[in-house]
Amino acid sequence: MSKIRHPEKQKNQINPIKKKPDWIRSRLINSKEFFITKSVINQNNLVTVCQEANCPNIAECWSKRHATFMIMGDTCTRACAFCDVKTGKPNKLDPLEPKKISIAVKKLNLRHVVITSVDRDDLEDGGSAHFYETIVETKKQNPETTIEVLTPDFLRKGNSYKKVIEAKPDVFNHNIETVPSLYLKVRPGSRYFGSLELLKNVKLVDKEIFTKSGIMVGMGETRDEILQVMDDLRSAQVDFLTIGQYLQPSTKHFPLQRYYEPKEFKDLEIIAKSKGFLLVSSSPLTRSSYHADEDFALLKKNRKLLNAKSISKENY
Repeated sequence: MSKIRHPEKQKNQINPIKKKPDWIRSRLINSKEFFITKSVINQNNLVTVCQEANCPNIAECWSKRHATFMIMGDTCTRACAFCDVKTGKPNKLDPLEPKKISIAVKKLNLRHVVITSVDRDDLEDGGSAHFYETIVETKKQNPETTIEVLTPDFLRKGNSYKKVIEAKPDVFNHNIETVPSLYLKVRPGSRYFGSLELLKNVKLVDKEIFTKSGIMVGMGETRDEILQVMDDLRSAQVDFLTIGQYLQPSTKHFPLQRYYEPKEFKDLEIIAKSKGFLLVSSSPLTRSSYHADEDFALLKKNRKLLNAKSISKENY
């Protein structure tokens, strides 16, 4: 299999990994539940972003039977400099994968499930039809389970993203990841304004679907750049923002510039809330699907409160 190099690998550059501070620690809550989760995933031959992206929260989440399923294989067609998912030429899609996902969701008794994927630029629709089939099959087998998707940007795939919306996920997430000035180095295969346009269009097609996006910090961005990203996402009517610490996967990945302190994350959360996001999750270990079930419950509650306030003002 031919490998696509990460941008930071082009010159065999070695970027030393900074020692993690005391506040970045994951924990195993229940070892029995952890291995139950692992068993269900292995038995159904499924891929999770928890494993492939080397997520720091895997021990905690799997201990609660929470796993984020990654569809369309374990090989990405892009080579983002921050990501630990392997890149290269992907295999053909597994037509049985939607069924396997639905079975795993049922066995784990998930109230809320997050389904993501690798980028599949080799597919004419970027994999949107496969997302559709997975959502529909999961709903069929688990009618009480809410579904959150974390999708690619479907760059240069026309209106293929609408197929995902057609399946009616409860949350449509697409991560902006970083600030515009870092895109060519961090996300060379993506476009900042393309990602914004996708999020904006989801809301235009179906305003009832919650939209969500996330950003990593610690890659060399400035505070003003972070605030501008917040404004851009609000202009696209994004409901939910996640802010987490970038953790450099290896010496060959994009270099970590610094660790943000917990207080800085709290400050960013306060600012983001003031800009009008329905929900903000901001902490060193925050990731797209971290505590996603609890966050979805809060999203629904906050929207209900917001709607009630709007009605109250209209009647005043």
